[in-house]
Amino acid sequence: MKDKLIKLLEPLGYPVRLQGSLNPDEEYPETFFTFWNFETPEGSFYDNAAHEAIWGFWLYLYSDDASVLEKVLEEARHVLITNNWIAAGRGEDVASDVNTHTGRMIEVYYIENYESEA
Repeated sequence: MKDKLIKLLEPLGYPVRLQGSLNPDEEYPETFFTFWNFETPEGSFYDNAAHEAIWGFWLYLYSDDASVLEKVLEEARHVLITNNWIAAGRGEDVASDVNTHTGRMIEVYYIENYESEA
């Protein structure tokens, strides 16, 4: 599912990385996405088996230009929603590890139906 998320976001033109995967010696890109899979519970239990997984991700956007944060994150939100992802809200501010960048994040979900995804 991480690959699906990356493939949907890459056409927006910004790097997409797993949260925490930047090398400490690597400079932050001007604007970039990171994500973290915070939960993946299963659901729709019948016939003694799970029939779906609910993938939950925190999607972060960091930039050295605060004016692009809301616009680009809204573009990402639109791309995800039109590809059957669920966006839980419009986003919120997040802290950055460096003083050159600010950030915003949204919580997104994808429901993987085992029967239709097989």
